[in-house]
Amino acid sequence: MTRLVTLAAGLLALVPSLTTASLAQNAPPPTNAPSPAEANPLPTTTVPDTSKSGPDPAAPSPQQVPIPRPAQAGAAQAVTPPPSSLPTLVTVPGEPNDVDEVTLPAKPVAILAGETKWEEARANLRKAYKTIGETLAKLNLKPAGRPIALFTKTEDDGFQYEAMIPIEAAPAQGTEGGEVKFGSNPSGKALRFKHSGSYEEIDGTYETLIAYLDAKEIAVQDRFLEEYVTDLGEGADDKLDINIYALPKEPAKEPAK
Repeated sequence: MTRLVTLAAGLLALVPSLTTASLAQNAPPPTNAPSPAEANPLPTTTVPDTSKSGPDPAAPSPQQVPIPRPAQAGAAQAVTPPPSSLPTLVTVPGEPNDVDEVTLPAKPVAILAGETKWEEARANLRKAYKTIGETLAKLNLKPAGRPIALFTKTEDDGFQYEAMIPIEAAPAQGTEGGEVKFGSNPSGKALRFKHSGSYEEIDGTYETLIAYLDAKEIAVQDRFLEEYVTDLGEGADDKLDINIYALPKEPAKEPAK
C-alpha cells in the first residue's frame, strides 16, 4: 500500500473494472442409476484473477462508489471493529464518497512523531498509539478523542508522521512525557472525505479525493490528516471508518501599500 506523495491537483482518477464469470454444468447420468448428487452436481464458479489485468478495482472514479475486490476462495470475511465512545474532531458524521466542508477545532493533543515504510504503516501507527496511551495512563491524563495521524512528509518508500490523541486538558507546563510531546492538532477550515473499507484500499479513496480537488481547482497543503473513527485492527480485511482531512492553502496576502 502506497500513499500519494502530495495532494496536488492534476492526477486522473483510476477507472475501476470488475468482471465476473460463472460456469455451470450438469454431468450426464451414467447408464446405472445415479445418486441425486451425481445426476445434478453443484455449479462451479471461476473468480477472475484481477491482479493480471486492468487497474486496481478498489480505486474509484469521482462518480463511482469504491468496488470491493471479489472474494477469493478461503478469504477471511471483513471484520468491522466495534464503535468507540470517544468523539471525532467534527461530531457530525460524514457520508461515504462525499466531501464535506468542515471546521476543525483546536484541541490539546499528545503527540508522538515517527517515520515508517508504507508496508509497515498500520503496524507502526498502532504501536505509536499504544505508546501514547501508556504515557497518558502514567500521567493520569485521559483521551478525549479518536486517534489522528498528521502526514508531514511523504516519499516513494515511506512517510513521516505525527501520531496524536486528543486529551481532556493540556498537562501542566514542564510535564515530562518522554518521547511523547504535547501540543494542538491542526485547526481551521478543512475538507473531509470518509473512507470505509480496509486500510489497504485507502489509495482508491485518495484518488477520488484528488480528482475532486482537481475538478474544483482547490489548492491544498502538502500534508493531510487521517482520523481513525474505528481502531486500526491487526486484520488486513478489517472494515475501517477513516476521516481524511485535506487542508486548503491560505490565500496569499496582498502586500501592504
